[in-house]
Amino acid sequence: MREVKFLRQNAPHWKKFEQLLKQPKKADADELADLYTRLTDDLAWAQTYYPNSETTAYLNELTAKVHEQIYENKKEDKRRILHFWKQELPQLYYKHHLKLTIAFTVFVIALGIGIISELNDPDFSRMILGDQYVNMTIHNIEQNDPMAVYKQDHSMDMFLGITINNIRVSFMAFVSGVLASVGTGLLLMYNGIFIGAFLAMFSKYGLVTESLLVVFIHGTLELSAIVIAGAAGIVMGNGILFPGSYKRLTSFKQSAREGLKMTFGLVPIFILAGFLESFVTRYTEMPLLLSLFIIAGSLLFVLWYFILYPRHLQQ
Repeated sequence: MREVKFLRQNAPHWKKFEQLLKQPKKADADELADLYTRLTDDLAWAQTYYPNSETTAYLNELTAKVHEQIYENKKEDKRRILHFWKQELPQLYYKHHLKLTIAFTVFVIALGIGIISELNDPDFSRMILGDQYVNMTIHNIEQNDPMAVYKQDHSMDMFLGITINNIRVSFMAFVSGVLASVGTGLLLMYNGIFIGAFLAMFSKYGLVTESLLVVFIHGTLELSAIVIAGAAGIVMGNGILFPGSYKRLTSFKQSAREGLKMTFGLVPIFILAGFLESFVTRYTEMPLLLSLFIIAGSLLFVLWYFILYPRHLQQ
């Protein structure tokens, strides 16, 4: 192909690429990657057939600019991700610390209701946990392996199932906030009562300490994350109930966006909790110090990232 024809066919595309580089914010990563691929193809052709021409020099310079822009975009993406976890997310948790307190209070009250109800009504756990689960647990206790439920499934299958379910529950707790926070409150109540009834059932067999040491290996992270997801739901619900000086729709959109970020930030927590429940909790005979170390480490992380670190950022 003669150089004149090559220019006539491709010059409009190159001009378009130049305009795109002048407005980098409008160019997404995929678009720039496609651009770079096309330019390198054109450059390879030009270097082969017109090695000393101005066309080759021009394409070489343009390709270098695109490569630089792709590199800058990658650095910017990394900075944005780091900023989200180090700044934006903790600041949201600080901004909505009152909602976190409310969600935690609702959960603790529900936990107490579950414990008291089970201790005063032996059939309460059957109503909350289901006959099948209670019967299985009693059978495991009689077999001197009260926590055998955590050993039943293959670790990887258990990990995937638990993690997906926990993420689903957290997003349900968040989305339920659209019902003026009532739906979120009910989900927090249910989860609190469920855990309370579960622990009280074991306490009747003198196994409360053992159940706490086993369950809270993963439960420290898991339950904390569910409470925080509940707080995110309350954030969205309050945006509907109390729009302040904003239009109600504007307030809802803003609060929903913030609540969604708070919930999304919990995904790594649920993944880690799912890993612990699937691969670690099953070792119910592990040394006491190791159990306490995992539980204490999880608790310290929750206190640091969701409470202490956000406060530190505001100072």
